[in-house]
Amino acid sequence: MLQLLRTVLRVSTIGALMLLALPASGETLLRVGHFPNITHIQGLVAHALSRQGKGFLEPRLGLDVKIEWFVYNAGPSAMEAIFAKSIDFTYVGPNPAINAYAKARGEGVRIIAGAAEGGSALVIHSDSSLKTAADFRGKIVATPQLGNTQDVVARAWLKGGGLKITQTGGDATVLPTANPDQLLLFKQRQVDAVWTVEPWISRLELEAGGKVLVDDRSAITTVLVASAALVKAQPELARKFAAAHRELTEWIIRNPAEAQKLAREELFAETRTEFPDALLKKCWDRLTLTPEIAFDVLKQSVSDAQAAGFLRDAPDMTGLIAKP
Repeated sequence: MLQLLRTVLRVSTIGALMLLALPASGETLLRVGHFPNITHIQGLVAHALSRQGKGFLEPRLGLDVKIEWFVYNAGPSAMEAIFAKSIDFTYVGPNPAINAYAKARGEGVRIIAGAAEGGSALVIHSDSSLKTAADFRGKIVATPQLGNTQDVVARAWLKGGGLKITQTGGDATVLPTANPDQLLLFKQRQVDAVWTVEPWISRLELEAGGKVLVDDRSAITTVLVASAALVKAQPELARKFAAAHRELTEWIIRNPAEAQKLAREELFAETRTEFPDALLKKCWDRLTLTPEIAFDVLKQSVSDAQAAGFLRDAPDMTGLIAKP
């Protein structure tokens, strides 16, 4: 794996220069990732508008810019796509970005803006007696993917309660499971709890009788990440993308009803699942949108990754954040 990363990094700068040009059409193609989650509302809204031919980001990037969208279930998959040069930008949780940055020894990825805080929670069954991390001995907690932000936070929280947690078991089991499968397993009571993000928190509450045990609304849920090679080779393009993202965030804050409508349409297009207005409004209350990066909170993500065993040493964070 390490050798693969070294190989990717050696060619990444050249790749960044090559991937942007499409000689046949004269267009610049940008590949952008996001997840089908409300915590990725900027990605949902921008993707929906691109799908409608009314792109929000494209005209702010240049007359000949085209965006191709990619959808992932969780952060580690998106980071693999960055390293493989399959995408140029992505919305992602902080922990996969930090882990990728550390594994690539300060290369590979750059956080160029904040996106969302809150919208992440630990949900238990309504009749559960679980109250503290120590109570989870012998229990099963589902998370979206091994190494994603909620997976890291869950492991760190359980360890903070005195439990021994490994990647495959321990005093409690953390079970990485795709969000739709989490809902099914929770309904079937095959898991005792789920640590996930919106809209899945609200779906667990409304559809499966769940209740929230831990709701950290100050946690960074989503950031905007760019390929480090692209930031180095095309700094003006990275700057324009970050600025367009900031404008989009401000538009969503000013127009919540329209943003929710677009998000609902995009979620249906991506998941073939209807998301009622009441569900989206419930999700909205847990979410804070901001293009700013709370560095102190980001450092907590590093501490969580160390506690969970994903990072041995804290990386030098000064190179991770790039405000182009």
